Order: sequence, then structure tokens, then C-alpha cells
Amino acid sequence: MVKLRLKRCGRKQRAAAVYRIVAIDGRSRREGKDLCKMGFYDPIHSQTYLNIPAILYFLEKGAQPTGTLFDIFKRAGVFYKFRKKFNY
Repeated sequence: MVKLRLKRCGRKQRAAAVYRIVAIDGRSRREGKDLCKMGFYDPIHSQTYLNIPAILYFLEKGAQPTGTLFDIFKRAGVFYKFRKKFNY
């Protein structure tokens, strides 16, 4: 199963971590090989970049976002676009 999750990147042992938003196999570890990079999330500076077409593509294919990404997507209105595309 493909999952949408956060992948930590940046300097090691840095208190303020930056995360990439990636599609990854659900059985692999957090730093494992990803299928697609779809943006980044910086919790300290409250910056988020989302590649909406790529996210919608993986959601259409049945990918499951983690809890944190679900909240980020909800704030960005991704699920509104997902419902509008499929008339839910």
C-alpha cells in the first residue's frame, strides 16, 4: 500500500527539522526510497509547498495520508478539490 508521509531532511540533530512530503511504500522506513516528492513542510516557519496535481493523482490511486498530512491537506483545501473532481 502506498502512503503519503513526511520524510525528514536537512541537517542532522537540528532542532528545527524540515520535512519533504513524499509517496512511499507503507512497509519502508521513514528515510526509505520514495516514489515521488510532492512538496515540503517547515513547522518552525509555517511554510508549506504542495504539488496538488501529484497529490490528487496518488489519492485517486488509493494512497493513504498519515494523520499529520491529513491535517495539512485539510488546511490547504486538497480534499475539497478531490471531492469536487469526483462530485462527492
